[in-house]
Amino acid sequence: MNRSSIDKLKIGYFADGPWSHKALELLVCDPQLSISFICARYTNPDPHLKARSAELGITFYVSENVNSAQFLESIYSHNCDLFVSMSFDQILRKELYAYPPLGTINCHAGKLPFYRGRNILNWALINDETEFGITVHYVDDGVDTGDIVMQRTYPISDEDDYASLLNVAYRECPDLLYESIQLIRTASFDRVSQDSIHPCGSICSKRIAGDEKIDWSKSSRNIFNLIRALTHPGPLAYTELDGHKVQIVKAEMLPEAPSYICIPGAILAKDCTGFLVKTGDTYIRITVWQSEIKLSAGQRFS
Repeated sequence: MNRSSIDKLKIGYFADGPWSHKALELLVCDPQLSISFICARYTNPDPHLKARSAELGITFYVSENVNSAQFLESIYSHNCDLFVSMSFDQILRKELYAYPPLGTINCHAGKLPFYRGRNILNWALINDETEFGITVHYVDDGVDTGDIVMQRTYPISDEDDYASLLNVAYRECPDLLYESIQLIRTASFDRVSQDSIHPCGSICSKRIAGDEKIDWSKSSRNIFNLIRALTHPGPLAYTELDGHKVQIVKAEMLPEAPSYICIPGAILAKDCTGFLVKTGDTYIRITVWQSEIKLSAGQRFS
């Protein structure tokens, strides 16, 4: 890079959620960084960020449209060197993201150029990945397509679920973001084009109500992955029995279970550890569930 190190970097912070809290503390404790403003989500603004802004004397914004001329005029007065996005929910248009001399960066809990888009941790589990990534990248006109500043990967085992991956992301995203800002401040990194990793990448859609329903004709592995991907604090995978919803919190794979033809969704047996349900290939053990009705062998989920 051609520019030199900046003694004190002025940052505009677009943020929400637990990962943004830890990142904020890292940034405000560094004398070489200065948070000029914090912009929280318009709907349900983060109360922690609002309170810390007041304590620290940092200007706090919420805006229904951060790309509006009125909001842009407000933040331009801060003369920031860099904008930073951490779990912010609005798309930043070019007039905003390109304004700071050093651009705008975002922390994304996905291994770019794969897993762009929404609900990334859920999709990584559903797709039976053995690792997931956290990436700090520049914001551009695409969906998580900007050049990469830093990226790290973290293993996924069969013991992991949505909650455990989320905990890793809460812990690691702030550190990676902070390290990336230091690299930018000192001009000690090379931007990596995502096209140099893969010409297309992948984009994940937002999950919506109804996507949680289990299709028992799928393989045991597919169903196991769906259940752990949607467990707490997610919406929970569910099935139905005689018109009643049964939410499945946790399941276990049975590696020795044979593959054979039978009725998918049939409750095969029930014991003190849970119950066995036939899938499209073998069967799976359901160990934690939520239901208003009693479950017993011989019943059939739909």
